[in-house]
Amino acid sequence: MKAELITPFLNASKKVIETMAMTKVNPGKPEIKKGKTTWGAVTGIIGMASQKVKGCLLVSFEEKTIVTITNRMLCENFETVNSEIMDAVGELTNMICGVSKQTLDESGFSFDMASPVIISGKNIEIHQISNGPTITIPFETDAGRFVVEANLQDRE
Repeated sequence: MKAELITPFLNASKKVIETMAMTKVNPGKPEIKKGKTTWGAVTGIIGMASQKVKGCLLVSFEEKTIVTITNRMLCENFETVNSEIMDAVGELTNMICGVSKQTLDESGFSFDMASPVIISGKNIEIHQISNGPTITIPFETDAGRFVVEANLQDRE
C-alpha cells in the first residue's frame, strides 16, 4: 500500500480523536499487520471502494480507551462498553473515514464509503475484501491505546 494512501488515515485519526474527545493523540510507526484478528475490545469497520482501489478501514480500541474517549465526547460517566459506546465507535469510524476520504479525493482517489459495522470482542477473525497487506497504525493517548488499520488494494 502506498504511503500517500496511509498518511490521510493517520492524520484523520489524530484530528478526529483530538477534536471530538479533547484527547492528545500520538501516532506510532505504521507496520504491516500479521494475522487476521481484531486488535481491541471494540472495532469499527467501514468498506471503501473506488474505480482504482478497494478495501476497508478498521478502528480498534482497548476497552478502557473507548470508555474514556466516549465519556469525554458525551460528558458521561460510563464504566463499561454499552450501546452508547458502540454507537460512538461507529461515529468515530465514520468520521475518520470521512476526513480521510476528503484528503484522498483531493489526491485523485475518490471513494464510496459503506456504513460502519461495529463488533465487540478481541481476536475476532476478519476476512478483508482486498488481498493486499493491511497497514496498522498504533496510537497512544492518555486514555489508552487504539489502532487504525487500512487495507487497500489496486483494482485489477
